[in-house]
Amino acid sequence: MQAPKPLRRGVLGALAVAASLAWLPSLAQNAAPRVKLTTSMGDIVLELYPDKAPKTVENFLQYVKDKHYDGTVFHRVISNFMVQGGGFDASYKQKSTRAPVAHEGQAALQRGGPRNTVGTVAMARTNDPQSASSQFFINVQDNAFLDPTPIPPGDPVPQFEYRGKIYKDVPRASLLNAGELYGYTVFGKVVSGMDVVNKIKETPTGSGGPFPSDVPKTPITILKATLEK
Repeated sequence: MQAPKPLRRGVLGALAVAASLAWLPSLAQNAAPRVKLTTSMGDIVLELYPDKAPKTVENFLQYVKDKHYDGTVFHRVISNFMVQGGGFDASYKQKSTRAPVAHEGQAALQRGGPRNTVGTVAMARTNDPQSASSQFFINVQDNAFLDPTPIPPGDPVPQFEYRGKIYKDVPRASLLNAGELYGYTVFGKVVSGMDVVNKIKETPTGSGGPFPSDVPKTPITILKATLEK
């Protein structure tokens, strides 16, 4: 039996190479964007997850592009909880923001997004789940109580568990309107500079500006925020 002839190099080989290279743009587009926070204590690199929380990531990146974070401080630091920034300048004047971003915490978890564990980045907000704008925080310990609680399908919901208790046949509307179930939207994590975050969390704090406590006595400034890729 005659041995099969090897494929000719040239046109076929070029097509094979072209086909393999055709994947590169899509891989680049799907790569998680990274933002570097150049701070007065060192650099922190955040990896963001638009596939889990698309509106939240788009919102954060727009603030980066607008240079909103440049010159802001970490105004709230609690060593066994989190470090928070992105809203106030060095004189503790609150910066103006765009309209709030829609809360995506429950949806992000359902898409396989991370929880509020050490090193993850989440949006800060008021008691209103739909109030997040520019402020964010980095978890410095596992904060499960901040996690959103996804609502199972059905109306009424046949069975629902919240903080160790099981509820049966709950009207869906009552769960959708329960603010305590929203938690905080995680949209990324620290991939470089966690040592800097740990230095920030240990900084001495006290009162400052309009805040009675938890403000670093030596201001910790985000000198600039830049998109790495």
